[in-house]
Amino acid sequence: MRALPAGCAVPQEGELTRRAFDEPEHRWRTPFERDCGRIIHSRAFRRLAGKTQVFTDRGSDHFRSRLTHTMEVAQIARTIARALGLNEDLTEALALAHDIGHPPFGHAGERALDEELRRYGLRFDHNLHALRIVEHFENRHLEFRGLNLTLAVREGIVKHSRDYAAAEHPELREYFLDKRPPLEAQLIDLADEIAYLTADLDDGMEAEILTLEEIRGGVTLLERHYAALEAEHRGAPEKLLFQESLKLMLNALADDLVGEIGRRVGERGMASIEDIRNAEDRVAAFSPEMERLRREAKEFLYEKLYLCEDLRHGHERAEGVIRDLFAAWMADPERLPPGYAAQAAEEGAPRVIADYIAGMTDHFILETHRRVGKIAFSGESRQDRPAAGDQG
Repeated sequence: MRALPAGCAVPQEGELTRRAFDEPEHRWRTPFERDCGRIIHSRAFRRLAGKTQVFTDRGSDHFRSRLTHTMEVAQIARTIARALGLNEDLTEALALAHDIGHPPFGHAGERALDEELRRYGLRFDHNLHALRIVEHFENRHLEFRGLNLTLAVREGIVKHSRDYAAAEHPELREYFLDKRPPLEAQLIDLADEIAYLTADLDDGMEAEILTLEEIRGGVTLLERHYAALEAEHRGAPEKLLFQESLKLMLNALADDLVGEIGRRVGERGMASIEDIRNAEDRVAAFSPEMERLRREAKEFLYEKLYLCEDLRHGHERAEGVIRDLFAAWMADPERLPPGYAAQAAEEGAPRVIADYIAGMTDHFILETHRRVGKIAFSGESRQDRPAAGDQG
């Protein structure tokens, strides 16, 4: 694969390296390398080690956490960026930051927080929460709040996985909402897919929820590699054949993404970032055949793993913990830690409570639930609470 035209990569200087607060350049590191360091050294990044990826209560050290998942995404994304001649430092920074806005308990936690906020006319969006983290909640510098990341990284945090309408989000106007994000940002969501499709098959097998027979029958992309390896290495242990097949599946997805992005850029005659920004659709995509295989693998994981009975009880418990805490603090915001209680009085309790909960690790929220539960959870009935969409 030949690298893309140099103009398609975000340069290491210019408008996209601008920070909200001016700082002198570093002698050795590029602006985006500095962003990588700031993200890695942030408290929000460290907390990813204690946040669920898929399993909430399995008790094994071998399953992915949000942190190990993020490291896998960063490795895949940087490799793809190198193959395409894109800005590797920017790509890595975006991969490192792509999940820092997730609350505890994975998607179950995000769903519960969003449902609670909708009762007050608000929403929880992990991309926008991540932006609040890097712009406001991280407070480690004398001269400014937040991490003071470059414009390119902040734009990518917002737009790597979806587009936002300017009319609905005027607060995001500086992030070029009428344009596509650079390719470095576009490829993050697909690197994320590559990472979790293969990792969740692995963890599902490790948890003994998925069987090799089910996976081979439901995930064509893995079965193609497994069948070829099995024929070539007769008598090899199934576990090793499976692990090797996962690696080949990952490689096939990454190779296809590199090739398809290159094909689209070439066919459309793109030679600059502006060409990427002004495209009718996102340029980063899998080929039609690989997209079909990707969708099949994802549907298999939803049916057999994410929505399976074995995990449902853990998800329901996780959602219940968040709802209990949210209700208790809404009933009496003074029960929040002093700093959050003061913010709730100024900014409104629903958003502040959601911010507090979203920053928790799985362990910390369970401990908090046990502690707060000795005092509250009985005063407000569900029937007395506003319905989704009502203003608080």
